[in-house]
Amino acid sequence: MSLVFAGVCSHAPGIVGRADLADPSAKNRLYEAFDGMRERLEASEPDALVVVAAEHFANFFMNNMPSFAMGMADYYEGPIENPEWLGIQKTRIPGDRSLSERLIQKVMERTDVSYAEEWKFDHGIMVPLHFLTPSYDVPVIPANINCQGPPLAPLHRAWTFGQALREAADSVPERIALIGTGGISHWPATPDSGKINESWDRQFLDEWSRCDKAAMLSYSDQQSYLDAGQGAFEIRTFMTVSAATEGAGGIVHFYEPIPIFAVGCTIGTVDLAASPLPSTID
Repeated sequence: MSLVFAGVCSHAPGIVGRADLADPSAKNRLYEAFDGMRERLEASEPDALVVVAAEHFANFFMNNMPSFAMGMADYYEGPIENPEWLGIQKTRIPGDRSLSERLIQKVMERTDVSYAEEWKFDHGIMVPLHFLTPSYDVPVIPANINCQGPPLAPLHRAWTFGQALREAADSVPERIALIGTGGISHWPATPDSGKINESWDRQFLDEWSRCDKAAMLSYSDQQSYLDAGQGAFEIRTFMTVSAATEGAGGIVHFYEPIPIFAVGCTIGTVDLAASPLPSTID
């Protein structure tokens, strides 16, 4: 078939785990945006959902840190974190080993990717699934980009990974949805946690919404770290979606800094039928 849905969203653990501490109006606006994204995803009638995330030393650590990895199992479990802390109960999430293997084989024709037959989801995947597939009834194929432990793959390699995912989606008969999850500017697990560089976020989202490849590939990790924290390395997941939908414009349905969630919360989708769009950032 082909890619039938693409989008991006935040995955900060506080979005659920600290919901009771957030400003109710801000939280409700974010949750409504998640609802809208879920409705668009459901309308696309996907057979499987590829979630490109940046896990946080839950499955991969410095003794074995692939730059890119995909899951290849019939089911997964999550969250790996304490359910009371995250606000999401442990559950089993369906996968599709056969489909995963076919996608991975196709991705390998363009770029290197590792695979894992066991994978416990952390908040990077569980928070989006909590909102987007709350019944956990859509098979999930996890994909991970190392955004935590340098050396990190160059941004252009993340772009190539996105192109490879699109080619893989186009090669199978199943209807594939793709979501990239991560923060933009944030400083997790540091004294600056809760700090958000709104102007930096809005500039990046403007470039993302226009699928401005040159602008997005011009970022350096060194400068991003200074301007937007180590959490900004996760722009790779957003860029992967841009690469998979190159030529189509993105729509940012929601962006708002919510410090108690420690991130500028973002919901965006890609109009797969459209040409590049002007900026949609308010």
